[in-house]
Amino acid sequence: MRKILMATAASLLALAGAANAQPAKPVAAPGTIVVHLNGYLQFSVNAYGNSGMVDGNSYNMTGGTGASAYKLSPIGMIGDVRLYPGFDAQTVDGLWYGAQIELRTATSNANGAGVNSNSTSANGVNGIYVRRAYGYIGTPDAGFVRFGQTDSAFSLLQRGVVEGFGDGNGWPADGGPDSVFAQGAPKTFIYADQGALYTTNKIVLISPAVAEPVLGGKFDAAVGYEPNSNGIKEGYATTASCAGANDASCGTASSSRRRNTVDAVLDYTDSQNGFATKASVGYLYGAPLGVIGSAQPYDSLGVFQAGIQTTYMGVTVGGNVKAGTVQDGYALTPKGGRHAVGYTLGASYANGPIMVGGSFFDEQSAGKWASGGTYARTLSEYGLNVGANYTIAKPLSLFVDGMYFHDHQPSATNGTNAQGELVSVGTTIKW
Repeated sequence: MRKILMATAASLLALAGAANAQPAKPVAAPGTIVVHLNGYLQFSVNAYGNSGMVDGNSYNMTGGTGASAYKLSPIGMIGDVRLYPGFDAQTVDGLWYGAQIELRTATSNANGAGVNSNSTSANGVNGIYVRRAYGYIGTPDAGFVRFGQTDSAFSLLQRGVVEGFGDGNGWPADGGPDSVFAQGAPKTFIYADQGALYTTNKIVLISPAVAEPVLGGKFDAAVGYEPNSNGIKEGYATTASCAGANDASCGTASSSRRRNTVDAVLDYTDSQNGFATKASVGYLYGAPLGVIGSAQPYDSLGVFQAGIQTTYMGVTVGGNVKAGTVQDGYALTPKGGRHAVGYTLGASYANGPIMVGGSFFDEQSAGKWASGGTYARTLSEYGLNVGANYTIAKPLSLFVDGMYFHDHQPSATNGTNAQGELVSVGTTIKW
């Protein structure tokens, strides 16, 4: 779901399927501005299974003890709503500019009937929030500058990750059916198009496409810089509130905070003999924010990726590999932890209104390992996703999706060995 309507049809970067770092068409006639309010609503009925151990606790469709014991229905329903306000414009001199925003509904714990609202509530949905918010300026011949809470090079030019089938529902959980697994569902690092990277304030430079005379393809590139891992209206922030001198959270390093993050990707595209091929290589670096005197220091974030995909007569196949000092959700790795490595392979077929496909990922990382702890050095995760969608009309489609995952990391005291599966049937409406 994370790549459906990541930008509107007229916006600078058309991100459905594999991200495209060049505009597909002029955003507006010279001297004009186009304002739009696109949207997205998805609803599905799902059959779930979730079992295993996480930190020594058993997770399935039951819980509690005695008078508080419960059993959930294995059939569930879930939905997602997003709005995409923005505008695209062009000056009389041919300069393109605009702004895009992505608004979402938040998720919360399930509650009794009637406890659900679109405003801040202790028990219901926690309102509407901003997920992406960025502006851009530039031209196709000179390149573009993006600024704000937006995707950067590492996700914009990620190649080989096949995701369009099943109406885009897939790993990691980002509002789709898999987001309601009780425990253990992988956050992953093999997929770079996730909130840990795009919900921070940054500047991204996107080059124009340059012809390559030998093979006949084109090169383009993108570079991003993020000084702190803060959102568009967060400014500076400490690692903890530190309400009092005895606050246990004070002086504890954060595995999710980073600074001076830089990513760069070189991309190549080629269309010959009916094959449309895209390949890219890139690197992402981020220094740990750290806390002076912390008992748990972290390595810098350093991730290499390479990917390739090709499309011929409606069939797309692709693969992507990532490796380095990184954890699921692009968190930092504790000092001394193992380096992570992962890959994904996928294929899809599109014929008129029908698309079918599947993908598989496998990755290993440090997981919950820490110096002096009881967890083994390696968290192993893999998952499978298969699906299909049928477009009834351009704004309306039906989909079916199946997912399976397994996580395993032994420990001397508890450990993780969890799995889950689901089958989802639903509809998506886009406007």
